Amino acid sequence: MIHSKRLSTMIAMAAGLFFACSPTVTQAQNIRIGQTTGVTGSAAVTVKESMQGAALYFNQVNAQGGIAGRKIELITLDDKFDPAQTLENAYVLIEEKKVVALFMPSGTPNTQQLVPTLDKFSVPLVGPTSGAMVLHRPVATNLFHVRAPYQREVEMAIGHLVRQGSTRIGVLYVDDTSGDDGLAGAMKGFKQTQIEPLFLETFDRNKPDFSVSAPRILAKQPQAVIVIGSGSPAVEAILALRKVGYGSHIVTLSNNASSGFIKALGDKARGIIVTQVFPSERSTGKPLIQALQLSARAQGVTSISPAMVEGYASAKVLVEGLRRAAPNIDRTSLHDALESIRQYDLGGMELNYSSTNHSGLEYTELSIIGSDGRFQR
Repeated sequence: MIHSKRLSTMIAMAAGLFFACSPTVTQAQNIRIGQTTGVTGSAAVTVKESMQGAALYFNQVNAQGGIAGRKIELITLDDKFDPAQTLENAYVLIEEKKVVALFMPSGTPNTQQLVPTLDKFSVPLVGPTSGAMVLHRPVATNLFHVRAPYQREVEMAIGHLVRQGSTRIGVLYVDDTSGDDGLAGAMKGFKQTQIEPLFLETFDRNKPDFSVSAPRILAKQPQAVIVIGSGSPAVEAILALRKVGYGSHIVTLSNNASSGFIKALGDKARGIIVTQVFPSERSTGKPLIQALQLSARAQGVTSISPAMVEGYASAKVLVEGLRRAAPNIDRTSLHDALESIRQYDLGGMELNYSSTNHSGLEYTELSIIGSDGRFQR
C-alpha cells in the first residue's frame, strides 16, 4: 500500500501543483491546505483546469514570500468524484495532515458529505465548485462559496431562451442532488416565464445511457434542451442528442466551462450554450482577468479557461482569509477572518461574507462555444 503522504505527492505531481518551498522554511512551518477532488473520474477535465488556476495564484503568493513568511502547501488527494472517497480523504487531510482548511472539492454529493465533518472539526472550506442551493441555504457554518448558485444560472438560461422565442424547452438532468438542485432552478425559470417544461428526463450519474432517452427527446421536437450534469456524462448526453439528429439549442451549466469539455465534444461543440459564473477569460477590462493573464504568462501557461478563472479566484479568496488571520493562523482564526470579508474587490467583482451569508459572488452570464473552439460571450 502506498503511504498517504507519498500518494498525496504523486497526485500533486500529476496535477502540476508543486509549490516551491524556501530552503529556510521547513515543511512544518508551511500553511497546509487540503483538497479532495476528482483528479480522475468523470469530472477530471474541469477539475484539472480549476486546479491549474488555483496553482497559478498560490505559486504567485509563495514567490512573493507567502503569508507572514510562511508558504502555502496544497495537499491534494484524488477522490475520483466518489462521495465516499471524498469523506475518507477529508479525514486523512484533517486528522493526519492537520490542514488548516479544505479547498475546492468537486461535486454536490461530495461536498454534502463533507459538511458534518467540517463542523465536527471546525474546519473552514473555501470555494466548492458546486453551486447547489442546498449548500447555500441554510448557511453552512464552515462552507464559504465563491461562485454563484446553479439555480440562478438555470433561471437566467430559461429566461434568455424564452426571450429568443423558444417555448418548447426540456430538461435532461443527472439523478443526484446536483441534478435535483438544477431542476429546482429550471422550475423557477419556467414559472417566471409562464411556460411548462416539455419534458423532464433523468440519467444515472455513474452509468449514463442515452440510447433510449435521446430518441424519445428528439420525438418531442424541443426547441432547446438543458443538460444538467458534470463532465463526461454531460458530454455523452450532448453527443447522443446530436447523433440522433437533434440540431437545435443545447444549454449546460458552468461546471462544464472548461477547455477539456470543449475538446471532449469535438466537432459537436460549436453552438453549445454554457452558463458562466465569472467574467470571460479574455475580458482584459476586468482586473481579475488581467492579473490571471499576467500570472499565467509569468509561469509559462499559454491558455486560460473559465475553470482556471474559478480556481484562481477561489485561491485569491482563501489567501485573503489567510492574510486577515495572520500571524496566528488556525482553523478558528481563518473562519473568523473569512466572515469579516466585506465589499472585497476580487478584481472588478465584489465579494461579501458575514455570519449569515457565505454565498460570496452573484455573477452570472451566458456564453456560446464558437467555431474557433472557444467560449464566446
